[in-house]
Amino acid sequence: MHIISRAGWGARPPEGRDTTTWSRRTHFMGHYSAASATQTPRQIQDYHMRVRGWSDVGYNFLINSITGDIYEGRGWLTIGAHCAGHNTEAIGVCIIGSDKAGRQDVSDAARRAFKWLYEEANDRKGKRLTLLGHRDRGATACPGDEIYSWLKAGLPIVGQPPNPTPKPPPGKPAPGTPIAFPLPAGWYFGPASGPDYSVSGKYERYFRGRTDRAWLKEWATQLARRGWSIGKGKRWLGRYGNDGIYGPEYAALAVAFQGDQGLREDGLIGVNTWNAAFRNPLT
Repeated sequence: MHIISRAGWGARPPEGRDTTTWSRRTHFMGHYSAASATQTPRQIQDYHMRVRGWSDVGYNFLINSITGDIYEGRGWLTIGAHCAGHNTEAIGVCIIGSDKAGRQDVSDAARRAFKWLYEEANDRKGKRLTLLGHRDRGATACPGDEIYSWLKAGLPIVGQPPNPTPKPPPGKPAPGTPIAFPLPAGWYFGPASGPDYSVSGKYERYFRGRTDRAWLKEWATQLARRGWSIGKGKRWLGRYGNDGIYGPEYAALAVAFQGDQGLREDGLIGVNTWNAAFRNPLT
């Protein structure tokens, strides 16, 4: 799944920023905006900064209740302003929409997006975060009865796609020597339009003594060792080859490999997709 960056939705620069660490993140908190589902992240940010006097939009992420689009708010490790006294430990995610007579229509797309963010947070943390609604820690009706009941039920998805890809069966060991994931915890290889922790190879940043391009090429080369047809004129990366600059071709390759391995098919090369290439048996 793709997170629309702050630049992508036209965010104002923050007036201040305090960060925390994954070791201090323990909760994942659901909110609703208590306004129209047509509200934009920029409108919410303007209200929070101009009316409430906050340094930025209060939430870490926002989700459109109709389309399921995910918007980057303060991000994973910037402390939010969504629940007084609990912003350091809790990642706050707001579903944009209203709640009338205890009823909020939240699409399956929005539910899948929320659940994807929760699972992504668990992956980055390395353990499961406690699911909460805003009302669990404050005197408020937020996030509305429907969302709150769904949170407490464990985020069931009625419209979950059938026949999920199974985990890879036992096979021959992965070729070569395993290489540890080279990026910081919670980072991934992804589009240049993404947040700072989306590493594209475009700017040739260095990680563990090598450029991001070199590391991305290393991942694709490992897939070639596993038997994937990779390179100019071949099945994957056929147009530009294995140049180490993330784009639609790398995204398509990542999705195909993730499907083969039973991983979440988001096209981003994070620690799980990286490790699967170097450690999982051949399928």
